[in-house]
Amino acid sequence: MSREVESFRRFVFSTIEELVDSLEGLSEEQLNWRAAGADTNSLYAIAMHVLGNAEENILSTLCVVPVQRTRAEEFASHGRTWEPVRDRWRGLRERIEAALVNLPLADLDRERKHPRRGMLTEREILLVVARHAAEHWGEAQLTRNLLKARQGAES
Repeated sequence: MSREVESFRRFVFSTIEELVDSLEGLSEEQLNWRAAGADTNSLYAIAMHVLGNAEENILSTLCVVPVQRTRAEEFASHGRTWEPVRDRWRGLRERIEAALVNLPLADLDRERKHPRRGMLTEREILLVVARHAAEHWGEAQLTRNLLKARQGAES
């Protein structure tokens, strides 16, 4: 794996790992709680969406591996425990790792058709995944803080 691809892999993986690990030990209610307001997401839904995005962008768009994704289902997802997210990430991580090992540095300037963003270079696709994961990591941190504040107010 080239140094540049490894750098993208490292940042994407560490952000997703932190997001997934932050769900450990949460109750079903905590996993699925949504802050008041339009377009808010539960921690569970945020994590499932980030995994779906990484799968679609890296495996399907970048590496041309067929995947089944329904974006709306990610935001509507509900979990009883964090384990399904952890297990999905473990499997997806292995698949992404195997795909990126074979990604030549010389191909990073090649363009691919993104399903929502038009034509992007392979490098830009990796950047989209890294940026997207980081944005939702921040959303998850804010959601956790709001959840803690709510629980503190109820005590």
